[in-house]
Amino acid sequence: MTKILALAPEKCSSCRTCELACSFQHNQEFRPTASRVAVFAWESVGVSVPMMCLQCDTAACVKVCPVGAISKSENGAMVVNENRCIKCKMCLIACPFGNTTYDGLSEKIIKCDLCQGDPACAKFCPNGAITYKEPTAATMKKKKAYAAKFKELVQEVSE
Repeated sequence: MTKILALAPEKCSSCRTCELACSFQHNQEFRPTASRVAVFAWESVGVSVPMMCLQCDTAACVKVCPVGAISKSENGAMVVNENRCIKCKMCLIACPFGNTTYDGLSEKIIKCDLCQGDPACAKFCPNGAITYKEPTAATMKKKKAYAAKFKELVQEVSE
């Protein structure tokens, strides 16, 4: 069974350790703009949420890529084939969650690749806001509840 990244926003303290761990894992430098995870904080409501590619079953990024550069790996991660990618950025526009980004310094499309099955964000999160585990019915129910809550929060903030 494929493991999933599970989020517990109530445990997130906005320390951004996940962003640093991710950028170091992929680029051997502490550069949050090169991270595949971003912490969004809404101080007005006291909520912080670490966000990364949700590894969608029917991913919009895959559907819009004109050259088929995005595919699902055997560990369940959506990965970008850098040799095939033409950097048109359609995947950035298509992602309804904004979890695909472009790193201007490396000139690459970046998205969470689950660190080949050992996600640095989960490993180094000091509060357990990000965990990597086998999906259970309870975990999936909690994940869907957080997704609905997050969608509602984003709609309230953007209005």
